[in-house]
Amino acid sequence: MDLSSIKDAYRRYARHYDTVFGPVFAAGRRMAVQRVNTRPGQRILEVGVGTGLSLPDYRDDARVTGIDVSPEMLQVARRRVEDLGLGHVEGLVEMDGECLGFPDDHFDAVVAMYVASVVPHPDRLMAEMHRVCAPGGDVLVINHFASTHPLVRRVERALRPLSRLVGFRTDMELDSLPVLPDLHRVSVEPANLFGYWKLVHYRNGALPLGETGGTPEVQPADQPG
Repeated sequence: MDLSSIKDAYRRYARHYDTVFGPVFAAGRRMAVQRVNTRPGQRILEVGVGTGLSLPDYRDDARVTGIDVSPEMLQVARRRVEDLGLGHVEGLVEMDGECLGFPDDHFDAVVAMYVASVVPHPDRLMAEMHRVCAPGGDVLVINHFASTHPLVRRVERALRPLSRLVGFRTDMELDSLPVLPDLHRVSVEPANLFGYWKLVHYRNGALPLGETGGTPEVQPADQPG
């Protein structure tokens, strides 16, 4: 994966993304927003906001910023914000998730939906999300990770040479997400499509009393298809 191939892929997707991918990813988007949509006035960063499908789901009193590397996808997102009057969206910015132009500890929550297998360097993405998340804040990653089902896993590996064309890695391992100091993995849960996509929830800094960090076992949901 490289930035040029990613931009090329999403330039092709921009016009039809909502129709093709919107329904498929809807459950995961709603699940992620519900997790961070808990308090009034929260500063929320959505990395890889794409066409802005998730933006209407945030609270009206949230303060949401979205970034994406694709100007074509952002163009659709800006029309959505204008058409729906989404006043809680403070900005939509063309920006690389591996090099965020925000100060340290700037957001109460940072969300990356279907982005980790798209960026060239997931470790840099996670480090930047951690950096801009305030202490005690949440970092959420929703993504497809390699299946534990032998047949599906073979298909994913066979499709690996097409990653540049389709714009994402087909066989990214959950364990390839880096372990960062003070970024504690709270849970891993199936997000949609029989658990084929998963939500990984991190907490930045000290965990509340009674919570333990680590890498909880994923709920059994891997099925072929």
